[in-house]
Amino acid sequence: MKTIFLILLTLSISVLYAQDAVDPDTALWHTDYQHIIAESQERDLPILMVFSGCDWCKPCIKLKNQILETEEFENWAETHTVCIVLNFPSSKKHALSKEQTEQNEALAERFNKCGIFPLVLILNSDEEILGNLGYEDISVAEYIAKIEEIINQ
Repeated sequence: MKTIFLILLTLSISVLYAQDAVDPDTALWHTDYQHIIAESQERDLPILMVFSGCDWCKPCIKLKNQILETEEFENWAETHTVCIVLNFPSSKKHALSKEQTEQNEALAERFNKCGIFPLVLILNSDEEILGNLGYEDISVAEYIAKIEEIINQ
């Protein structure tokens, strides 16, 4: 049963989230987990990890457009977190590299076993989950306040 689940999860993950869910590998959004861990420890900042399916998950698309890619959120996140997006595309045109797919699947197995999309995790630099959020139809300021509440608990 676990093997079937892992196969389905692998297929889903490799098809679930495209690289353009959030603009990866910009100054804010990254796709390399080891880089994020190092940056989190170096800057003493929490990690904002986003599991998303940008080409199939409507709440993921709303989260991206209404919160994550707004100037207000990006300005806040630059100085308060280090950000990683874990893409799981469904279309071939958004296919990830083998290495990226393997990394994302391993992180999903570790941090998102239930396959929740979108899922925003806040981790400390020791990779411990502090809390999580999904998509909520609230203002950017309210979303930031919820993240800050998790970070400051």
